[in-house]
Amino acid sequence: MLAMVYLSLGSNVGDREAHLRDAQARLGAVGQVTDVSSFYETEPVEFTEQPWFLNCVVGLETAQSPQQLMTSILNIEKAMGRRRVQKKGPRIIDIDILLFGKTVLDSPEVTIPHPAMQERRFVLEPLAEIAPEVRHPVLKKTILELRDALPVGQTVRKLKT
Repeated sequence: MLAMVYLSLGSNVGDREAHLRDAQARLGAVGQVTDVSSFYETEPVEFTEQPWFLNCVVGLETAQSPQQLMTSILNIEKAMGRRRVQKKGPRIIDIDILLFGKTVLDSPEVTIPHPAMQERRFVLEPLAEIAPEVRHPVLKKTILELRDALPVGQTVRKLKT
């Protein structure tokens, strides 16, 4: 059975756009990429002394379980050269599972929905572009409602295509 999954992709090292496109292509081995948002340049949050990110959100239909998908994502990140040296630090690629259908899961391997997605403009802005009416399975609000409820801040600039 296929699940509709939304993934956040980010990069702030090297050719950020090339890294996002490479990750999108590699995700094709995991399922069918159905949607890709515009690219957004975003200021770093939490650990702010690092280069700005390029972010996007991908819609993916997959037959994998959440745990299988998490393993696939970690393998993609590793194959692309990601090294986990500093928590929240600079990275070639970062892929997070935001939503996995209506699944709610809290395990040692993966938490779905992503526990901080409703606080992050760099996630909600591109997600609202491709899935504005999708509902958060815990908060019961649409992505558009969550985005519009964010406080001012977190610079997110849509890049011209």
